[in-house]
Amino acid sequence: MKLSRFFDDLMAVYQAEIEDLKSDSEGKNVLKARLREKAQQLPLLLPMMESNPEMLAPAFHQAFIFLNPLALEGVISKEAHQLPAWSALTKSVRLEPWAEALAKLVLKEEGGDRFLVIAAALEYLLRGHRGAQTAAPQNDQDEDDDSSDDDYDGDDGNVGRYDRDDGDDGDDRDLDEAGADWLVEQGFDRKE
Repeated sequence: MKLSRFFDDLMAVYQAEIEDLKSDSEGKNVLKARLREKAQQLPLLLPMMESNPEMLAPAFHQAFIFLNPLALEGVISKEAHQLPAWSALTKSVRLEPWAEALAKLVLKEEGGDRFLVIAAALEYLLRGHRGAQTAAPQNDQDEDDDSSDDDYDGDDGNVGRYDRDDGDDGDDRDLDEAGADWLVEQGFDRKE
């Protein structure tokens, strides 16, 4: 399956956003606490939904249960203007109970339907389509123990298994490099 240019570009920045949320300045794993904060901040972030979906999508990290991964394979091959409606995915993707209120909030907004499709696709890509693990409910949003965040490994390379369908057979930019460039553009220092 081909990965569209839209999701190839967006995945790089989403992966960088999740990576940035993982640890504090002392290197402690604070992902769960920061995800809770992101969920609480969601109403304030809604104006960015269309322009920067990667900034809101972490509020839905681990919120999706993929019942039919093939449906997501079709989504990730599409460009932004070709995305299906969220209602077309509800038989293939289910929300964790804790995320349903967040989804209702998002769906009230213009572009919310499209955003949920994007968030589900980004989570699908982030998990690297790992079969049974992808379909297993994972609700660690309420736990305080940050030691079990090994379901995400930013260096696992799974995203790279897709071919980018942009019509350009030239060199593709490394996702880490693209994410690092984006963070520098946002005012962060480059990691050495």
